Amino acid sequence: MGIYLIYFVIIVLSNTIGAVSGMGGGVIIKPVLDTFGIHSLAAITFYSSVAVFTMSISSTYKQLKNGIKVNWSQSLFISIGSVIGGVAGNKLFVFLLDFYGNEREVQLIQIVLTVVSLGLVLIYTLGSGKTLQLKQPVAYLLVGLFLGGFSTLLGIGGGPINVSLLVFCFGLTMKDATVYSIITIFFSQLAKLVEVGFSTGFGIYDLTMLFAIIPAALIGGYLGGVLSGKISDKAVSKIFVVVVIGVIFINIINGIKLF
Repeated sequence: MGIYLIYFVIIVLSNTIGAVSGMGGGVIIKPVLDTFGIHSLAAITFYSSVAVFTMSISSTYKQLKNGIKVNWSQSLFISIGSVIGGVAGNKLFVFLLDFYGNEREVQLIQIVLTVVSLGLVLIYTLGSGKTLQLKQPVAYLLVGLFLGGFSTLLGIGGGPINVSLLVFCFGLTMKDATVYSIITIFFSQLAKLVEVGFSTGFGIYDLTMLFAIIPAALIGGYLGGVLSGKISDKAVSKIFVVVVIGVIFINIINGIKLF
């Protein structure tokens, strides 16, 4: 019962913060669950994907009810790219596990890539804030492809990497970028879960954990959507920066523990 409660609390809090900031929760869930080390790396990555996928459903519903406007043609191209990237990212994750034969090296790769990418995100967020203002459909497709693959490989669902790249490439506001980020998370994680279902299957995981994970993700995503409708872009940006710094710190601690 204690394990279920730990996962429930972590996922509610992570997905609430993730839905507000567009991080998707996974960028917090994954390293925190790594710290506890209750399950294997593959299982933690799977549980994180289920959590952020569930969160993306409830959060998107609430954001749309809040009156957030979505350009559906742009969303379509991002979504197509995310699906392809989600499948590719999961295949690469499985390949790395097989190639190294143990989880330590793969976890180190995830940690290094996460810390480096979050560091770049922080530099950009606190820096000039220049944008490319891309408008071409192929740009949305390629960005979705990259974000879907990268986030699935890292097991973080997307997170601040999504938001920053969307702001940089398309000149979106932070709040608008969070909506597109969550759409990207939905399709990339859906693609990953379908890929898992057709490859290894779900039987290799303790599926009873989902009785805690799914309700927690729904609650966190809904609460995040509610809060997002009540706070300003400036407040979202501040939450974003604080959480990025915190997640970098947690990942560095987890990396040190592996040596």
